[in-house]
Amino acid sequence: MHAPQYQITPKLIDGLYTEAMVLADEARSYFDSDRARQISPADVAVAFSCESLKVTTRLMHVIAWLLNQKAIRAGEIHPSDVMHELDELGYAPSTDDWMVQRMPDEARTLIMTSEDLYYRVQRMSSHIYTDQENQPEPHRLIEQLRRSF
Repeated sequence: MHAPQYQITPKLIDGLYTEAMVLADEARSYFDSDRARQISPADVAVAFSCESLKVTTRLMHVIAWLLNQKAIRAGEIHPSDVMHELDELGYAPSTDDWMVQRMPDEARTLIMTSEDLYYRVQRMSSHIYTDQENQPEPHRLIEQLRRSF
């Protein structure tokens, strides 16, 4: 039995981009707030700072990947011009779940939401390359033609 095939459409890319931008704005607002500066004890405050950097890293990688996909689909970048490494989602460290459980609810929500978004986009990114590598040459050419228009 074949796994279902999902198409990465411009509408999906736009929706994920909007989600990432809103989440980035929420994260910036929260991590810059007075609430975030009042976290204690010291070990939780240090972990909080590390997690805020991880959230930012995840979101920036997601946003960069989505912008790259938008540019490819808009014809601003030809898929063959993009180096494989530049078109993959960048690495972002995972969260330390044990420490996150000691943080305020709002911080936990932002951290987990950023991870969820990152892993969804990571699956999409890996799906693109798996599909491209497994497709027969005529199918790849048809896909190139479809993207050209």
